[in-house]
Amino acid sequence: MSMGVTGAPATAPRPEPVSGDDVRTAAAWLAEILTAVDPGDASAFDVPAGPVRWTCWATAEHVIDDLLAYALQLAGLPHLGYLPLCGPRGEDEVAHVPREAGATGLAEVLTAGAELLATQVEARPTHVRAFHPYGLSDPEGFAAMGAIEVLVHGQDIALGLTGERPSFPPGLAARVVARLFPEAPDGPADDVLVWCTGRGTLPGLPRQTRWRWDSTVRA
Repeated sequence: MSMGVTGAPATAPRPEPVSGDDVRTAAAWLAEILTAVDPGDASAFDVPAGPVRWTCWATAEHVIDDLLAYALQLAGLPHLGYLPLCGPRGEDEVAHVPREAGATGLAEVLTAGAELLATQVEARPTHVRAFHPYGLSDPEGFAAMGAIEVLVHGQDIALGLTGERPSFPPGLAARVVARLFPEAPDGPADDVLVWCTGRGTLPGLPRQTRWRWDSTVRA
């Protein structure tokens, strides 16, 4: 598999599969982070989102775009590529929230996108597959990918807005890591997810500089 993750595989039993409700939980967690800021002050989101090159506003739009894209992949079930959509100026991402909508608008669209993905995850039988560049995936895989985008970029946004990294919703990091990073090392699940995505360190292991998850389906 092509990932930048090294270390001994975890020996603990595999957690429960990632579900549509996990996507909803992740989105509710990030929505709370977004709306903790003055809901009418979009300028508060113009700071960089932690270690990424985007602003907090653009990062939130990116998360929304991923949720919508994953829902569409499960709806259309393409096997060779993403469904052919682009933004109004030809850009890859189609989700753009008007600035005047503020933090409340970002949170509302995020929650709606998460609900679309969660509904598709729950509606599709487990045997269906759809394209993702990191591996043809199943409904659980798309739930995990949606959740990881919300969690990791949610921490990025929180770092930009407050300078602090919030904890993930209980149990969710473990399920996401088990599904998308099968060779992840042992350790506290929140810390392992942060390490797997190049945003932190683990004792005795170098920081990740190149990484990707594995969305292929495993027995």
